[in-house]
Amino acid sequence: MAPPPDTIAAPATPLGTSALAVVRTSGPLSAPLARAVFGTTPPPREARHGDYADRTGALVDDVVFTCFQAPQSYTGEDVLEISCHGNPFIVQRILEDLYARGCRPAQAGEYTRRAFLNGRLDLSQAEAVADLIHAHSDRALAAANRQLRGALGDRLRDLAGRLVGLLARVEAHIDFPDEDLPPEQREDLQAGLEELLADTGRLRATSRYGAILRDGLGTVILGEPNSGKSSLLNRLVGRERALVSPEPGTTRDYLEERLTIGSHCIRLVDTAGLNASPTPLEALGMRQTAARAAEADLILLVLDASRPAPALPAEIRGRLEPASTLVVINKTDLVPEHSRPPPPDGLRAFGVSALTGDGCDALVAAIVRHAESFHGGRDEDLVAVNARHAHALGQAVESLKAAIAGLVSSAPAELLASDLRGALDSFGEISGRIDNEQVLDRLFATFCIGK
Repeated sequence: MAPPPDTIAAPATPLGTSALAVVRTSGPLSAPLARAVFGTTPPPREARHGDYADRTGALVDDVVFTCFQAPQSYTGEDVLEISCHGNPFIVQRILEDLYARGCRPAQAGEYTRRAFLNGRLDLSQAEAVADLIHAHSDRALAAANRQLRGALGDRLRDLAGRLVGLLARVEAHIDFPDEDLPPEQREDLQAGLEELLADTGRLRATSRYGAILRDGLGTVILGEPNSGKSSLLNRLVGRERALVSPEPGTTRDYLEERLTIGSHCIRLVDTAGLNASPTPLEALGMRQTAARAAEADLILLVLDASRPAPALPAEIRGRLEPASTLVVINKTDLVPEHSRPPPPDGLRAFGVSALTGDGCDALVAAIVRHAESFHGGRDEDLVAVNARHAHALGQAVESLKAAIAGLVSSAPAELLASDLRGALDSFGEISGRIDNEQVLDRLFATFCIGK
């Protein structure tokens, strides 16, 4: 599958966000465009100053332009980059002139797609470009940079290389169907496959932390009406994000807000109050609350320090696990400690005042510790896979399990080889050794224009 031979053009920076903008072309017209517009094609990677004049000779802007020669460019094609002033009108004038000279508008993710198709990136690295653009925290940024520099590809090549070695030993017996694998070779193969299975499973298990890095730690705030859920959200976010009123039931739907705490992104969700006798509208909100709680990475159960602990709905009680729940006893500025309601058995409690901020630092530190608990390894070694990777690794796990079961039951070498090839194909799906246009269309459609 090769990229089309045409030339694309798009702004490589969001319009109107900075004093400068970059317009990029990629394709066979890039070098001729430099000569046509600026009268010269400078040596590759050498920035030149010049005037951008359109086809009528009208001056558009004072720019800096740089040529990149295939295959030593981001896309693996000839590339022309034009740095101009960030005025969206100037950028649009340059784009319209480039289109008139034979370029076409780039589609979402088309630059990175061409880089993949030209072998400049594998598919996991291409996905890391999108992760880098959308990173909300230091940890997410570091993980995206590791993947962009091939950390996941290196891990997969190691797994695939070991698998190829085991497969070769199995296939060596296919030409001799009357000869079973000797017992000592079966034991050696089984040990190798079990080690490979364990390593593949460990890599797959990083998908939970990968989701937290990409989307933020899903943190749901639960509690009775008027317990101070919205006040806690506002305190943590640092601004008046949610309406706060003495009237119960202010929050009928859920509110979602992202914030960065330490090196992690936290996705806070303020939910409708848990009312023992809800109105029909409140009941709808409580159903949304239960659904959000079921998906949460962390639950903050807010109790009013001035009132007895409430009776919680069964579907909420069943979700309150010590490992993923923090009890926030709010309004501690109103009552002494000995009068506060006790937390449910086994749950950690933090006394806070969302009004004054007292106790919130300890709560924030506990949230950060919970986020840290998901990666379970050294940062420099961390590879956090996404949902697509996890699905392919899950298929590889099943193929490896089938091969081990076949080895134990003395299955023919042909069947073992078939299972091992299935695992190898699953590894290949992650790095992009596939020929599936629909998969690529779906993946690169999530990118922004200009990438």
